[in-house]
Amino acid sequence: MMPRKPRRCPDSRASPCGCGEAPDAGRRVVSRGGRPDLAESALREIQAPTLLIVGGADHEVIELNREAYDELRREKQLAIVPGASHLFEERGALKQVSKLAVDWFGRYLNFTSSA
Repeated sequence: MMPRKPRRCPDSRASPCGCGEAPDAGRRVVSRGGRPDLAESALREIQAPTLLIVGGADHEVIELNREAYDELRREKQLAIVPGASHLFEERGALKQVSKLAVDWFGRYLNFTSSA
């Protein structure tokens, strides 16, 4: 059986998109520079392991993600990419984001990052 691809919400800024459903082998959440405050009422219902990735220079969004992290009830991680802005436009920032995401999914889907 092939693992399901991670599902992306049409507007991921405002909706956890079914993440409150029971976890299974294919449901994991990675938020890159997201605004979890827009989904505040649903954060406690998220059942999927969740990785929050924020740029180290994006101070306002770091604080929003720290607050969201405290609300999440399941497995979670907050990763801050040093020196990265909100859009991760700095050299190498998106590569770091990609490695974090691949490693996060790899914990559950039995593959490792070669990035």
